[in-house]
Amino acid sequence: MRILHILWLASLLWLAGCATTSTTNPTSSTSPHPGASHTPVYPSGPLRPITAGRTDGYAVAGISAPADLWDRIRRGFAMPDLQHELVQDREQWYASRPDYMQRMTERSSKYLFHIVEELERRGMPSELALLPYIESAFNPQAVSSAKAAGMWQFMPATGTYFDLKQNAFRDDRRDVLASTRAALDYLQKLYGMFGDWHLALAAYNWGEGSVARAIARNEKQGLGTRYTDLTMPAETRMYVPKLQAVKNIVADPARFGTELPLIENHPYFQSVEITRDIDVSLAASLAGIRVEDFRALNPSLHKPVILAAGMPQILLPWDNAQVFRKNFEAYTEGQYASWTVWTVPSTMSVAAAAQRVGMGENDLRQVNGIPPRMMIKAGSALMVARSTTMRADVPGHVADNGQIAFTPEIVTRRTSVRAGKRDTVASIARRYKVSAADVADWNDLKPSSSFKPGENVVMYLPARIAASALTSTSARRSVAGRTTAKSSTARKGGTPSRRKR
Repeated sequence: MRILHILWLASLLWLAGCATTSTTNPTSSTSPHPGASHTPVYPSGPLRPITAGRTDGYAVAGISAPADLWDRIRRGFAMPDLQHELVQDREQWYASRPDYMQRMTERSSKYLFHIVEELERRGMPSELALLPYIESAFNPQAVSSAKAAGMWQFMPATGTYFDLKQNAFRDDRRDVLASTRAALDYLQKLYGMFGDWHLALAAYNWGEGSVARAIARNEKQGLGTRYTDLTMPAETRMYVPKLQAVKNIVADPARFGTELPLIENHPYFQSVEITRDIDVSLAASLAGIRVEDFRALNPSLHKPVILAAGMPQILLPWDNAQVFRKNFEAYTEGQYASWTVWTVPSTMSVAAAAQRVGMGENDLRQVNGIPPRMMIKAGSALMVARSTTMRADVPGHVADNGQIAFTPEIVTRRTSVRAGKRDTVASIARRYKVSAADVADWNDLKPSSSFKPGENVVMYLPARIAASALTSTSARRSVAGRTTAKSSTARKGGTPSRRKR
């Protein structure tokens, strides 16, 4: 019995140990203090069965692709809306001009996808894709009265700051890729300065210095420094309201009675590498498109030829890019380019330059945009006809940096001046800023010759100088004549008699 009693007590102790183990907190093994005591927590009410959770009260993020590019733009709106009466004014202005809106939005269809892609890649608000509507109506050839150019409207100096080439052959302020890169760089810089997109846009239009000074003035006077608080020119005052109005129309065109043209959420163009100088007309032909359509995608080109060293890629409609590649490789009908560049060795007339390069004067003027009554300055890069035997393309330093400069054409007149005492060929040449060799040649003399006092010297001078010299000579003759008359009278011993009235 004693043995059975001992076995019964051992069983109870074993069962008690199992119960203690089963109530240990399952997470206690992960506790930062494994030896700490733990008090179990029990539910205060009756247990309920587990049921399916309710999800109908929560919205689920959409994962469907945008229906078109407009839908994609709407999804990327991230700027705070501007609430201002000027916004309603501009909404009415755009909504009452459906033809203008149609032309503007159709023109943008070539470029908008690329801009949206770049904005998304940089994490910038998609409203900025609408900014060229305000700047240029999406016309890459637009030029303002202040000489801003392109669909993003860069001034020459600002374009240079953002590495937009402006030379005799192209203007990258009009280039689709380069100008978009520069514009977004600039807008990011301005947002970094002001921390507010409305102020950044004001600075894009008015200049960062102007906006900074306007903010400083308001701070000094204890006034607000938001966009609507600043005193600014009328154009800048209307700038953000215009963008907000276009944003509102794009967000809900039906509310404004506007219909936006379909723009597919797909690239319109792609870049194609070129390895040789090629005529614009030939490039368009090899791609199977019209020249005007080619220029719409490559609006930076000034001249009838593309210089590969300066512009190694062109833009072509998506489906035409492969057509161009195949036709370019298969082309065997002669040179790709019928134009090249000639650097003018010294300042010369258009007629002299045309004679040097074997072109007609009018043709040379037209292709290089040479105004009337202008001479071409030394170092200018002229577009000239390319000979059929020329194989080398235009080098990179010329293609990237070539400029053309003019100086007024000097019209000369044949005139004569009187030599003074001790005048020589050299002294006359110095006086009228011509060469001694020319003076000697005009008068059939040696450069070391001297003139007799009063001797007539033949000169070919610019018209203005020639007229001045003629007046001066006439005055000297008049003075000399009066002096002779006085001397003659004195020799006769009296004054000239006066006729009676």
